[in-house]
Parts: sequence; structure tokens; C-alpha cells
Amino acid sequence: MKTLRPLRFTSVIGIILLVGVQVYAANTGSLSDSINATRNSINTTAMLTLGSWAVGNMAVNGTLLALQSNRTPTERNSAYYFQQMNIFWNVINLGLAAGGLYGSLTEAEHGISLFETIEKQASIERILLLNAGLDVAYIAAGAWMLERSKTTPDQSSLWQGYGQSLIVQGAFLLVFDVAVYTIQHSASEPLLREILNSIRLGILPTSGVSIGLCLRL
Repeated sequence: MKTLRPLRFTSVIGIILLVGVQVYAANTGSLSDSINATRNSINTTAMLTLGSWAVGNMAVNGTLLALQSNRTPTERNSAYYFQQMNIFWNVINLGLAAGGLYGSLTEAEHGISLFETIEKQASIERILLLNAGLDVAYIAAGAWMLERSKTTPDQSSLWQGYGQSLIVQGAFLLVFDVAVYTIQHSASEPLLREILNSIRLGILPTSGVSIGLCLRL
């Protein structure tokens, strides 16, 4: 019987520790839900903004392009190709905005684990930074096209119009992606910090006394 007492004591301590960990983890649930809800809300607004930019571009440039529809290929100037590329570009933007909006509206905000929440937040921030890098590449490609227009007189209007379009669209997307990243990061960082500060491993304090080991992550 004497040999069972240490085992019983250890079991009781283990149960108390487990309960303590579960309670602390439960306290982070509402913060985790807040992060998911905030991320989805920001992303929804961002996708609506991108979609509005795409629709507006397609409407304006489509109208301007229609006014030049009677021009022959040899009569088309750089403005024609600028408007044409704007339409092509924003068809893609509209598709991305629609897919992103659908994902934001259908993604669950509750019942997601803490680690999955942190990974989702980190993932969207990584994607936005990657997109910003691609935007710089688009602008550089547009600048290259403008230079090429100077060395290809027979296709000067095409290269100039397409180059101008890439610079304009790339610059917008660069501002857009950097702004969304800044908003996402600024909104999530305080909540993530609060979660990390609230996670402890140990026994819950009672009557102002904390018993056991607390490990702050």
C-alpha cells in the first residue's frame, strides 16, 4: 500500500496540471476567434476594393477602346494598347478578387485551433509580401517594355502602351498589397501578443497563490 501513495500523488498532480493547461488554453479561444474574424473582415474589404478597381478599369477602358474600334492595326496608337492591356490585366484581378472574397466569406472563424490560427495569419502575410515582390517585377517589366518601344519602331505603340499599363497596374497592386499587409499585421499583432502572454503551463492560481510551474511561451 505504501508504494501506491507516490503513484496516487503523482496522478493527482498530473490531473491538476492537465486541467490547468486546458483552462489556460480555453482562455485563448476568444482571442483566436478574434484574429480569424479580423483577418477575414480585412480580407473581405480588400477583395471588394480589388474587385471595384477591376470593374472600374474594365468599364472605363472598355468604353475608350470601343471608341477606337474602327481603327486599323496600323492606325492604333499607344493609348489603344494601354487600354487593351488594362482590360486583360483586370480580368485576372477580378477573378482573383472573386476567389479571395469567396474564401473570406466561407472560411470558418470559430473552432480553429490556436496553432492553425497563427499559421493562417502568417500565411496571408507571407502571400502579401510575395505579391508585393511580384508587383515590383511587373513595374520593372513595364519599364523594360517602354525601353523596347524605342528600339522597335514597327511595334513602338504596342510596347509603349503595354509597358505603361504594366507600370500603372503594378504600382496600384504594390500600394494595395503593402497597405493590406500593414493593416493585417497591425491588427493581428496585439492579439497574437496577448495570446502568447496568456499561455502558461501549470496549476491555476487560487486565493492569490500560484502552485506549480508556469511556462510562458
